[in-house]
Amino acid sequence: MSRSRLFGLGALLVAVAFSSPAAAAGAGRVLVAEFENDVNPVTQDYLLDVIDRGEREEYAAVVIEMDTPGGLGSSMRAIVKGILGADVPIVVYVAPAGSSADSAGAVIGMAADVLAMAPQTNIGSSTPISTSGEDFSKDLRRKIVNDAAAYVGELARENGRNVEAAERMVREASNYGAREALRLNVVDVVAGDYESLFRQIDGLRSQTKALTVETPPGTGVDRVEMSTWKRILDVLIDPNIVALMLSIGLIGLVVELWNPGLVLPGTVGAISLIVGLYGLQVLPVSAAGLLLMALAAAFFVAEAFVVSQGALAVAGAVTFVIGALILFDPAGEAYQVSIQVALAIACTLAVLFGFAFTKAAQARVRPAAVGSHRLVGENAHVRGAGLVFVEGELWRARTADGSPLRPGDRVRVESVLQDDLQLVVATSEPNPPERK
Repeated sequence: MSRSRLFGLGALLVAVAFSSPAAAAGAGRVLVAEFENDVNPVTQDYLLDVIDRGEREEYAAVVIEMDTPGGLGSSMRAIVKGILGADVPIVVYVAPAGSSADSAGAVIGMAADVLAMAPQTNIGSSTPISTSGEDFSKDLRRKIVNDAAAYVGELARENGRNVEAAERMVREASNYGAREALRLNVVDVVAGDYESLFRQIDGLRSQTKALTVETPPGTGVDRVEMSTWKRILDVLIDPNIVALMLSIGLIGLVVELWNPGLVLPGTVGAISLIVGLYGLQVLPVSAAGLLLMALAAAFFVAEAFVVSQGALAVAGAVTFVIGALILFDPAGEAYQVSIQVALAIACTLAVLFGFAFTKAAQARVRPAAVGSHRLVGENAHVRGAGLVFVEGELWRARTADGSPLRPGDRVRVESVLQDDLQLVVATSEPNPPERK
C-alpha cells in the first residue's frame, strides 16, 4: 500500500475517532433533567439548554423529572414551544413520589410527547388567578380562563389525551392523582421507577412529531441538574431578595454621597443596586410599583439632606411598602414581595434615614468641640507671671485692664487672641485663704 493511501486511511480513522463519540454521545441513553423549582426565566433557560443538549448529542429521549408549583406564564409558553419544536422525544415525568405538577407545570406536561407520573403524585390546578390571589373581574376572568383552557385543551388533543379533563384543570382548578389521571387519560403512564417507565414507553410514537421513543432494557441514564450559577441567578430573582438588594443599594449610595471617600459603602451599594436591577430586568414589573419605589428612594435621599424631623422618612417608608407590594404584580401570585419583608425593610430605612441622618445633620450645625474658641467662658488658674492653666493646658495670658496676674488667683477667659495665641482674662474672686 502506498504512503499516500496509508496517510489518507490514517486521516480518516482520526476523523472518525474524533467525530463519532460527539455525534453519538447519547446513543442508547436518556438525558434526565431534574426540575424541582418554579417556572421562571432562569429555569426556562435551564430546560431549553437541556433539550438542546439532548438534540445535539442524539439522546434517545429527554426526561424532565418535574416537581413544581407553577410559575410565570411567559416562561411556561417558552418551554412549551421548546418542547413542541424539539427533534428529540420529550418525556415529562412527575416524580418522585410526593411531587406535583401544578399550574404552569401541568401545561408543560400536556405539551410533552409522553406524560408520566409516579404513584402518590398529582397534576392540575391550572386556573389563572390575580396577583392578589382573588378572582379577576367577571369579564376579564372569562377571557383569561377561556384562553388558558383552549391552550391546554389543544395541547391535550394533539397528544391524544382527554381534552375535557385537561380543560377542567383550568376552568375548575381540578387536580388529579396519578391513578385517576391515568384512568381519565390525562397522562400516558404511571411508573414507580425509571426501569418501569422505560419499559412502558419503549416504542411509543409521538402523535405530534415523527419520533419514536426507544428505551429498551439496559437504556442508560445521564442526570443533569441546575448549575451553581443558575441556582444563584434563581435566588437573585426572588422578589424579596430584589427588594432587599435595592434597599441596600440605596443605603450604600446615600452614605457614600454623605461622606465622600469612604469607598466601601458606595461599592457595596453599587453592586447591590445592579443585582436588584437584574431581578427587575428578568421579572415582569408594574410601572406604578417601580415609580413608587423611585419616589420612596427620593424621599429617603431628601431626608438625608433636608432636616424634616423624620417626616420624609415616614413618607418614604409608606411609599416603599406600597411600591414593593405591587412591584411584581404582572409576575403573578408566586412572585410577590412578602408584606413582612416589605415592612421590615421600610422600618429599617425609616429609622436609618430619619434618625441617624437627622442626628448627623444636627452634628454638622453644632459648634465644633475642638479649637481655641472653646476656652471662652472657662475658669483658669494663674500659675505664674503671664501664665494660666485651663482645660489641662498652659496658656500665655493677660488681663483686659492690664492688672497683674498673681499666682494662685482664679480668672475667667474672655477672649482668645488668635494672632499671638494669648488669652485675655478677667480677674474673678481670689481663692479663699487657707485656714490654719
